[in-house]
Amino acid sequence: MEYRRLGHAGLKLSALSFGSWITFGTSLRDRGARDLLAQAYDHGINFFDSAEVYLGGEAERMLGRAIKSLGWPRDAYCISSKVLFGTGDNHDPARASRPTQQGLSRKHIVEACDQALARFGVDYLDIYLCHRPDPDMSIAEIAWTMHTLVQQGKILYWGTSEWPAADVEALIRFADRHHLVPPQLEQPQYNLYHRERVEQEYRALTEQHGLGLTTWSPLASGVLAGRHDDGVAAGSRMNAEGFGWLRDFVFEGSEADMIAASRRLQPIADELGASRAQLAIAWALRNPQVTSVILGASSSAQLADNLGALDVLGKLDEEQVQRIERAFGASAAPR
Repeated sequence: MEYRRLGHAGLKLSALSFGSWITFGTSLRDRGARDLLAQAYDHGINFFDSAEVYLGGEAERMLGRAIKSLGWPRDAYCISSKVLFGTGDNHDPARASRPTQQGLSRKHIVEACDQALARFGVDYLDIYLCHRPDPDMSIAEIAWTMHTLVQQGKILYWGTSEWPAADVEALIRFADRHHLVPPQLEQPQYNLYHRERVEQEYRALTEQHGLGLTTWSPLASGVLAGRHDDGVAAGSRMNAEGFGWLRDFVFEGSEADMIAASRRLQPIADELGASRAQLAIAWALRNPQVTSVILGASSSAQLADNLGALDVLGKLDEEQVQRIERAFGASAAPR
């Protein structure tokens, strides 16, 4: 495993990490989750990502139960939670969280942190993220609340996920002005279909402020792995109960074009003796702005294949990278 520093922070995370979005509680139950976590840890992964909203908090409980049963020493791994949506179903208004059970108020941030600690069964979170911007948010309130949680020892590092760069900049400047612990990372989507935010919008944040990036969806829910070449696969997360929205989220009305672009990766992968998934993950890892790429495997074979991306990374040369970029044409923003 390769380990990378989280921007200018002292924390070192594995270049590949493991997330619990969608898979935990759907395609994975307790035993399957435990086995995959053990496999990831045995291969050097030390960062495990979750959020309060993932399956109404059950994903965090599953992670906590698995970690406890595996007996890992607390100083050998890092876990993260994200706050905003609450534990209600934000796709079903009848089961949505109440106003004080969501958002980025001091009340919800503090209570959600305590609830996450209880679900994980730990004394502190290594990383705590504001899951998306809140239309009613106060930069000052968020920065002071996160600083206080750090001082209390409940969190070690904090940051944002999918925030506009201008808002992250405002957080950093407020924290600097008031001598507070600033945000140290952003967690954006990053893959061959979604590049602009990481490569352009966040460039100043990573270069000037030393923000680390832990990126998610390197395979665009399996599209870049070729799992949907003949249409959305029957066992896909896009067909999981309660996730009917995911197909629209992933394809954004461009299903045929996205699948065609993914297919154009196959000859390059074949030359490297790699799978398409390994090639796509290696491409994301190649970006020096990226601290860790979060994987979302649902089987041991899938995780083993994804872990092979580190070997492919060492084989990728500039000519092959240019061919990958050309394969995506207008879908890919220039570096």
